[in-house]
Amino acid sequence: MAATIAPYRPRVQPRRAGFAQLLHAEWTKLRTVRGWIIGLLLVPVMTAGFGTLISSGSECGYMYPGANGQLVSGPCSAPVGPGGEVVQDQFYFVHQALAGNGSITARVTSLTSSNPQPWAKAGIIVKAAAGARGDGSPRSEAVPGSAYAAMLVTGSHGVRMQWNFTGDTAGLPGDVSAASPRWLRLVRSGDTVTGYDSADGSHWTRVGTVSLAGFPATAQIGLLATIPPPRDQGHIAAGQELTATGTFDHVGVAGAAGGSWQGTGLGGPPGPGKNADGFQRTATGFTVTGNGDIAPDVGEKTISDTLDGLFAGLIVAIVIGAMFVTAEYRRGLIRVTLAASQGRGRVLAAKAIVVGLATFVAALAGCVISVPIGEHLLRSHGNVVDPVPALTWLRVVAGTAAVIAVIAMLAVAFGAIFRRGAGAVTSAIVIVVVPWFLAVSSPALPVTVSDWLLRVSPSAALAIQQTIPQYPQVAGDYGPNGGFYPLVPLAGFAVLCAWVAAALWLAVRLLRRRDA
Repeated sequence: MAATIAPYRPRVQPRRAGFAQLLHAEWTKLRTVRGWIIGLLLVPVMTAGFGTLISSGSECGYMYPGANGQLVSGPCSAPVGPGGEVVQDQFYFVHQALAGNGSITARVTSLTSSNPQPWAKAGIIVKAAAGARGDGSPRSEAVPGSAYAAMLVTGSHGVRMQWNFTGDTAGLPGDVSAASPRWLRLVRSGDTVTGYDSADGSHWTRVGTVSLAGFPATAQIGLLATIPPPRDQGHIAAGQELTATGTFDHVGVAGAAGGSWQGTGLGGPPGPGKNADGFQRTATGFTVTGNGDIAPDVGEKTISDTLDGLFAGLIVAIVIGAMFVTAEYRRGLIRVTLAASQGRGRVLAAKAIVVGLATFVAALAGCVISVPIGEHLLRSHGNVVDPVPALTWLRVVAGTAAVIAVIAMLAVAFGAIFRRGAGAVTSAIVIVVVPWFLAVSSPALPVTVSDWLLRVSPSAALAIQQTIPQYPQVAGDYGPNGGFYPLVPLAGFAVLCAWVAAALWLAVRLLRRRDA
């Protein structure tokens, strides 16, 4: 009788490959193919190269009428406020020195302007001097960018207390007129300034109290008038002088103020309205005419301008992500990859993570190179670059690299969905890049459409580069054409992550349903 032969049973049962092994396998594929390594090296080269090229061609300067009527050019310049932000500090100032504590009171009976603007201003102000003269003696005059507190009537925003360029608090509403004047008062006590307003000069309301750190013992106190240019410069007629005029009476100063009233056009280049700036004494007070603005400057360059080359690096990252998947379909290797691992979704996740991490490192290198070189080039060409805190700098640089990396992961998902490199790359570019260019660069597109494109498309993630806040007291272009995004940085980045999650989910479902 023949002996029964027992079947062979291996002692070690086959185990499901761990996810770490999948990651290692995909990383091995990426680093051992010369084309992928070249592509990863191109990401920082393109990002930094194009960013540097764009920065090197960004000239800055202003034009103003010279003595003979011809336009004369001058270099760009902008003062920096107490908080380190770039500011506009240009107005006509009728002032006298105030040594120590004191106050100023005035009634404003009218505010008129050659081109009505909602943030035209006239009012009272206490402004710090700064620095020292060449001989080392202290300054007594106000200088652009120095600390201040002001009580102002505005074109259509009522009375406001404003301080140090970024602070703003509302007072009495309504327009000022002879029938409805506004009484304004500022009281200084050390570093503290308190603002009051009144409709009748008898019943006063405190609008706000602010602390101006390091405010000098001697400051300048007085009256001001100014008007920012309209958002649409085409609304200024040729040769029109853009000015605002405030009419004041019942002007009184208490404290150690001395000397006669002096008029100074503070800050800004020569330009429209300068010839008309000035003040006149009247039987009851003053009329003051000025031009410019005293507010944060939202039109200067930022560090995001040094990263304009990101789209060149982004397109390279999209190609890498898409081709990392479609190349296996083209060569028939995808069957081996899927057969070697249980779980097609795990394979796709491993590919996406490996591509994302690799492109993040490459893009981060490009951004770290591009920003300091770009800032240097912008400043060397006369531009003013708005300074940012270290954490904001890190958010912009690392966030831009993260955006490129996550979009590369989106391209991985598209590679699995379309299985063809051309379709995957084209789809990713259309979905990611085209909405941004339409929203930011297309003047024919309505602002509401541009706004929604930057809310719902993956381009929303570029809000990670936003550094200048939208100040309610500044009449800036806060739409996409002005470089402002409708979502806060993390919310915009979350929109992109949602697109990637949805694309990967669809890709996994298709992988499970279709043959390799």
